[in-house]
Amino acid sequence: QVQLVESGGGLVQAGGSLSLSCAASGRAFRSLHMGWFRQASGKEREFVAAISWSGGSTYYADSVKGRFTLSRDNAKNTVYLQMNGLKPEDTAVYCCAAGKYYRGSLKSDYWGQGTQVTVSS
Repeated sequence: QVQLVESGGGLVQAGGSLSLSCAASGRAFRSLHMGWFRQASGKEREFVAAISWSGGSTYYADSVKGRFTLSRDNAKNTVYLQMNGLKPEDTAVYCCAAGKYYRGSLKSDYWGQGTQVTVSS
């Protein structure tokens, strides 16, 4: 079993930055891809980014490429999502997930509870 706990959401002005963290528990963490999804009010959940178990490969949705950076520290069982150049359309609940990256998304077996990110214009 893997348990995921997010932190770091909040309110920021457009153009600003936020960093999200996802702390994982469970031995399986280190063998899994980790990533983030987001869901804006009234919209479907969408894939944001994923990272391989070694941290050597990262994958991003086109909408965040060049602005968001995903990293992981397996010694701390934590993944980090650095979000720069935030836009109002980035406003959503961001959920950490763990599973396997496949064809442009993360097939997730485990989910965090989510953290709100709000970007004001």
